[in-house]
Amino acid sequence: MNKKSIMTMMLALVTMTGLAQTKTATVTGYSPALKDGTLVLAGTGTIGNVVDTVQAGRFAFTLPVEELSSGFLSFMGEGFPNFNLTLFLRPDVTVNVTGNDSSYPFWKVESPLSEQQTQNRMMEYCRDVITELIQKDLAHAPWAEREPVEMKYMKQQMDILPSLPVDAATIRALWGIAMTAKNTKDFPHMDQLSKLEKTIAARAPKGFEETLAEIHNYVYPPRVLKVGEEAVDAELFDMQGQKHHLFEAFTNSKYVLLDFWAIGCGPCMMSEPEMRVFYEKVKDKLEIIAINQNKLSEWQKHEFSKRIVGKNWNNAMKDISSRYCDIGAIPYYVLISPDKRIVWKAMGYQPGDFMGLAEALNGPRQDNSSNLQFAIRKVETKANGTIISFRYYAKKGYWFRIAKDSYLTANGKRYKLTAADGIKLDVDNYAEINVFTAKEDYISEINYSDFTLTFEPFETIPETFDFIEGDVQGAFVIRNIHCNL
Repeated sequence: MNKKSIMTMMLALVTMTGLAQTKTATVTGYSPALKDGTLVLAGTGTIGNVVDTVQAGRFAFTLPVEELSSGFLSFMGEGFPNFNLTLFLRPDVTVNVTGNDSSYPFWKVESPLSEQQTQNRMMEYCRDVITELIQKDLAHAPWAEREPVEMKYMKQQMDILPSLPVDAATIRALWGIAMTAKNTKDFPHMDQLSKLEKTIAARAPKGFEETLAEIHNYVYPPRVLKVGEEAVDAELFDMQGQKHHLFEAFTNSKYVLLDFWAIGCGPCMMSEPEMRVFYEKVKDKLEIIAINQNKLSEWQKHEFSKRIVGKNWNNAMKDISSRYCDIGAIPYYVLISPDKRIVWKAMGYQPGDFMGLAEALNGPRQDNSSNLQFAIRKVETKANGTIISFRYYAKKGYWFRIAKDSYLTANGKRYKLTAADGIKLDVDNYAEINVFTAKEDYISEINYSDFTLTFEPFETIPETFDFIEGDVQGAFVIRNIHCNL
């Protein structure tokens, strides 16, 4: 399932999507439930775009495919579920989709491909639980209510899979279940999934080795490395197909930032303009390794792949992410110190993250990973107080607050906030000074705001201290701040 918010981000990336494929498959469809002007979204793999606009209940489009591919169909509009209709496509094949209501995941799919017949059988078998999932979603039910239904859906798919042919549809479904299991604490059907993974791997035809290896890593994940532990080496490939090792990027003086990303991931692509500016600011102190997780051929042909800064490598087997990433979500970032120790991990991207990380790397040693947009630029320890200079980055128009009950901790003691300059406490503040303007509308301007906070003086100047923005959930926190650079 893909949320509409994810699909909306994909819309912003239409101009960035450039696959050099020439072979196509055709999809046609009709439903009297479709209103004129409804946007049709579709794609292959993880890449989706607006492909047509409904007129008189009808739509038609082509998708570039060079071989058998899984695709998806969705619609943007009120009352449509956040659930994709899965389509299997080959070059020169036409698929026809028809229905009488807005529940397009259950529409009739007419196709000459046997994989589509397998997919249709799975959908029909799971119809009741998918209907329940759709109802929960349309009602905006909280995750606590949706999760049991999601687990029931996983169970029903596993129940039907052994009776189906082992083909692209079966393996795709197993992949989705295995990834869900990896990201679900105490997945309730692990024994059944383990047996099913072995059965399908033994029956699978040639050509699915990469996907089956990825599924195996999800079902039997290696121990994930923790913050503070030593990094491990891994094998990757460049755009020319040459092998590289992760540790090639390490020197005695540079940090390394692992950037796990994939084509079709909206936030991954949104981060690129800021990442480029960030790299120029810190490339003498940090190396970036962008680790793509698409199939090697898909990554090599995609226009966006050529815009990457730093090391541009691929790990389609995802065995590296299984060692470094706590969950299977992207973008995922891992900062590693020059002595190969994991400093922090972070998931997701917000405009200003990399500018804040640059400040942290160029300022006093600190860990601002709980909110990368927020960093310390200078620390002054005086007899009458400790003065700290902060900088906060954000997309233009975004506000932030600093609580008046913020404090420092050192040697087991608290030091209260006594004064603020350049900011008003406990009210909305806005970053006003522009640091750069991206051409892409979905990022626009990133601004910053500088201010200082003064705290009670340290009784004894500590080696490190922490900044805590009040004892509330979601407070800004910067830890392990060194008094000297």
